[in-house]
Amino acid sequence: MTQQVSSDYLAVAPEVRDAIADNRPVVALESTIISHGMPYPENVETAMRVEATVRAQGAIPATIGIVKGRLRAGLGADQIESLGQAGQRAVKISRRDIPFALADKTVIGATTVAATMVVASLAGIRVFATGGIGGVHRGAEHSMDISADLQELANTSVAVVCAGAKSILDIGLTREYLETYGVPVIGYNTDCWPAFYTRRSEFPVDYTHTNPEETAAMLACKWGLGLQGGVLVCVPVPEQYAQNEEIINNAINNALAGLKSKGISGKETTPFLLSKIAEITGGSSLATNIELVLNNAAIASRIAISYSATSARQN
Repeated sequence: MTQQVSSDYLAVAPEVRDAIADNRPVVALESTIISHGMPYPENVETAMRVEATVRAQGAIPATIGIVKGRLRAGLGADQIESLGQAGQRAVKISRRDIPFALADKTVIGATTVAATMVVASLAGIRVFATGGIGGVHRGAEHSMDISADLQELANTSVAVVCAGAKSILDIGLTREYLETYGVPVIGYNTDCWPAFYTRRSEFPVDYTHTNPEETAAMLACKWGLGLQGGVLVCVPVPEQYAQNEEIINNAINNALAGLKSKGISGKETTPFLLSKIAEITGGSSLATNIELVLNNAAIASRIAISYSATSARQN
């Protein structure tokens, strides 16, 4: 059930609001990929391409962010441009940061996976497409650096379509964390966790689906039973855009060494590592990032369409 939130806090774009009211498919999209995930102007160009991909599949895109003291489900092109130009000057917003960003009416906030799930759920959006989720960082047994994305997946009833956990993370521990909290992990046409830049890892998924109807039917059963919490749908990057495993692992190890030498931690970790990996790979990792996001958006749209049809039959 969607929680009723004052319009003082939440603004849903008319197109998105009407689609939700009519049980038409909507796909939520995050905004840290615009501000912190890519350089300008590629970030804005990619955001608009992702929205166009969702529309081409027959769904409505809802890019989510915070502007002038309100959560926004469905940013306009001018707001996406502003986020893109702000880059890392935009405030990176997770669940804990939301009330502070709303109270300060001047904040331009880019939502992480966790915050995007919160806003999507409040707006009544069930499907969300992103690049990769955060997870348990390497060395977390000492640092306790674990992304809030994982706890959000445990608690918030949104399906997150991604290319797995970012390969800068400890995928094995991320998988164990999600298993502990009962978050189903679906491999979309794969039997193992994708590793973001590469198509495979050594870790299995819980279930394999080969079409959007399977996923939609499972989502309807889970939430229809009142089993709260999210679902992770892992989609391998298209083969022609996947990175060489040895090359990308060397780049990640070099980036991690740079992270340690600079003493970077917390929310600045992932943007630094992604930027460093792009630099080391001569930009090829950025191209992979863009293509996997577009692919995830297309598949999320098909799942959203099937879920809307399944919901309509149940009603």
